[in-house]
Amino acid sequence: MPSLGADMEDGTFVEWHVEPGQDVKRGQVICVVETQKGAIDVEIWEGGVLAKLTASPGQKIPVGQVMALVATGGEDWKSIAAAAPSPPPSGEPRPETPGRETIQTAAAVVAASGAAPPSSKRLKVSPAARRRAQELGIDLAAVKPSGTLGAISIADVELAAAAKKPPDRQAAMRAAIAAAMSRSNREIPHYYLATEINVERALTWLEKRNAAVPIGARALFAAMELKAVALALRETPELNGFYESGAFRPGPGMHLGVAVSLRGGGLVAPALHDVDKLSLSDLMARLKDLLRRARSGQLRSSEMSDPTITVTNLGDLGVEIVFGVIYPPQVALVGIGRSTMKPCVIDGAIVPARVVHATISADHRVSDGMRGARFLVELDRLLQQPEGLA
Repeated sequence: MPSLGADMEDGTFVEWHVEPGQDVKRGQVICVVETQKGAIDVEIWEGGVLAKLTASPGQKIPVGQVMALVATGGEDWKSIAAAAPSPPPSGEPRPETPGRETIQTAAAVVAASGAAPPSSKRLKVSPAARRRAQELGIDLAAVKPSGTLGAISIADVELAAAAKKPPDRQAAMRAAIAAAMSRSNREIPHYYLATEINVERALTWLEKRNAAVPIGARALFAAMELKAVALALRETPELNGFYESGAFRPGPGMHLGVAVSLRGGGLVAPALHDVDKLSLSDLMARLKDLLRRARSGQLRSSEMSDPTITVTNLGDLGVEIVFGVIYPPQVALVGIGRSTMKPCVIDGAIVPARVVHATISADHRVSDGMRGARFLVELDRLLQQPEGLA
């Protein structure tokens, strides 16, 4: 079971998308896991042949516990499956999970996924029914299909919901967020910096760009801000990564976690990957897709597990300045407020201009105020040169 955030201790397996003996590739979605923040499509991190699936629908699985075995390098997946112990019946305690070394010795690789064991019947459910089940808090494993082919429909889900009061998902999510933020305030020595950035030129440039392209190709200023944050991190890489086991580990890329408020309440911060390498058009397309999937419960495990820094933008809610709490094990969080018109001194003259306030909350174990200030200075410079963000 992969860790999908610092506040996650376990997850409930929903269903497999694969079967034993099937070839799989790294990054392929192979199952669905339910967490406090919704249903997550889990991707496998090692290619090969699935030898054995050891998780079953409705099973609660601790983070780090084996969910599947994968044969690699031409190994015989049937032999690996035969040598592996069978999972206990549903509801019984599971035996102690073998260590990674033991699994590798058996020529298998731990896969980040979960599903019904080979002897169990695979759930048949439409994507629409799965989304409806998530909205209503219904366990699909407990839903009785009414169709002749044994497929679960939306009507089946709603019938199950009528017979059972759904759990308070919002309360569970608030509890998970509270646990992560309590840990952050307890363990991380925060420092906070803020600056005011004149974005008149950037907004004027963006308005001219958007006027020259079709509506579907227009970009939000939020996309420009994300690109500027990612590029500024190149100058201060110690703000982009993780503090684990008493040491800083640099992030593998500029994977910006974007704070998203969910319709039913709560918050998630899935990652946009390699933001510094994307054009503004590509970044906007990915941002729209990420927001859509976050609000419809279609996020992937890689998006939840590997943000290297989080960006929270509350400008659309009218907030001018936001100081965020770092999401562990990350070491920094960037806050951006709304743009406001203010009198500014430019070339000795007082002129009206739009400005935004940008903040950085950072971990003093990894960086100091001088480096945080360097980041904000670079962010300011980049937003003064909008052509370089295209």
